[in-house]
Amino acid sequence: MQIEARIDVYPLAQTFVISRAAKTRAEVLLVTVQDGPHRGRGEAVPYARYGETPESALAQIERLPQPDPALLPPGAARNALDCALWDLRAKQAGRRVWEVLGRPAPGPVQTAFTLSLGPPEAMEAAARAHAHRPILKVKLGTPDDMPRIEAVRRGAPRARIIVDANEGWSAEVYADLAPHLVHLGVALVEQPLPAGQDGMLAEIARPLPVCAGESCHTSDDLPGLAGRYDMVNVKLDKAGGLTGALALADAARARGMGVMVGCMVATSLAMAPAVIVAQGAEVADLDGPLLLAEDRPHGLRYDARGVHPPEPELWG
Repeated sequence: MQIEARIDVYPLAQTFVISRAAKTRAEVLLVTVQDGPHRGRGEAVPYARYGETPESALAQIERLPQPDPALLPPGAARNALDCALWDLRAKQAGRRVWEVLGRPAPGPVQTAFTLSLGPPEAMEAAARAHAHRPILKVKLGTPDDMPRIEAVRRGAPRARIIVDANEGWSAEVYADLAPHLVHLGVALVEQPLPAGQDGMLAEIARPLPVCAGESCHTSDDLPGLAGRYDMVNVKLDKAGGLTGALALADAARARGMGVMVGCMVATSLAMAPAVIVAQGAEVADLDGPLLLAEDRPHGLRYDARGVHPPEPELWG
């Protein structure tokens, strides 16, 4: 079996801002595995928050003695390799990946569309432009967020709104904001406090569901989330691929926790396996390709029903 890896760059349609950074392009790791006439591909996004760079993830793949995801820690490199191998298995079997997994055929999934952090007037304009979308995800994470979320609600009065603070609040700021978020009809808040400093979530009121983002990578993290979080955001780049993401989602449900399936800003190739994980999830946030200026060929189809499962020309 041959393995190849490279870094691809995709410009964003516009600058994307969260509380800790701004980006104008997506740098993704593409891994290809080939066995005879069959070829599988996987894509991942190395994330600086977790000590990854595109170059470090590429080096992890290049150092592998054999294409075995178990030789890599959970993260972007393992994700790309794991998804490439699932794509390869499906092609070798002449079946769709969900059939190989023994899971039901997937359907379209309603996905959130993410509004990046900005001045209230800019966020209101963005919300108004996307008010037709059923779910808006709002990036916050500063002490001055109340005018922003109010502006988004004005711009999109009927949309379901979820909020991602990206670790940007203190316990005091969150406790002050939470009742106002409920009043504005916010459906959930993701990662209000920094990972490792979120113990207060077990002691303060949680009037709306709280979703673990940076605090949850794999199913091994679930015991430490008890009493603090109501949901987990499953991302293949954190869990280490389709295998780890499915294990995390299944384990979270077994503990009575809700599941959100999220993504980094990437192409349809990275989203494709996440659509499988998102079947039955309470929330899907798989809008990465919608934020790009250009997608890969045979990209995922997005319409009023949501994001559709991949065609075999793309993945799986």
